[in-house]
Amino acid sequence: MRKLSCLALGCVLLAGCTTHADGTQSVNKTAVGAGVGAVAGGVLGNRLDKDKRGRGTIIGALAGAAAGGGLGYMMDRQEAELREQLAGERAQHAVEIERVRDDLLKLTLANEVSFDVNSATVKPTFKPSLGKVAEVLQRYDTRVTVVGHTDSTGAESYNQQLSERRAQAVLDELVREGVPYPRLSAVGRGEYEPRADNTSATGRAQNRRVEILLQSNA
Repeated sequence: MRKLSCLALGCVLLAGCTTHADGTQSVNKTAVGAGVGAVAGGVLGNRLDKDKRGRGTIIGALAGAAAGGGLGYMMDRQEAELREQLAGERAQHAVEIERVRDDLLKLTLANEVSFDVNSATVKPTFKPSLGKVAEVLQRYDTRVTVVGHTDSTGAESYNQQLSERRAQAVLDELVREGVPYPRLSAVGRGEYEPRADNTSATGRAQNRRVEILLQSNA
């Protein structure tokens, strides 16, 4: 049974690859979650029911697959809908979508399209994009954390406050578009979490951003 479980998991992992419309590929978290859940459930079931010729293993595997696959399925669907709704923004490098882990998605909003320099007011031209994000969020039970970031130009205290105000501005816009406020939180990281070198204009542009983190409540 151990060999059978390992073989089943291997097949699930090989099959669990999704190809998106833009040609990119990502691991299908539903398949992986179901496979891991099945093996874990099978091991537990085998230990609980050794006297019944594997029935405990089979039942445990089915229960584990259901539990592991449910979370993956929900996050897979949410990611797919966001990619579809924001296809235009992604093509223009205005929004990036990244699957950080099974239960966590990250949307990165480029600062140049979302805010003017030294401003914490969302540009009117970017509000429809946040409306698309909000439309998807309303269909899924996920916790939403909005995180503001700046480059290192200027005083640290000013950058921290600016990052907080920008994160709050995005949160407020999502609420206006119908996302329940209790599911949302906003924080600012100022200049403390750069993703590129602040010594170049290109690097500073990458560091000026707002991230929307979507995490399952399961």
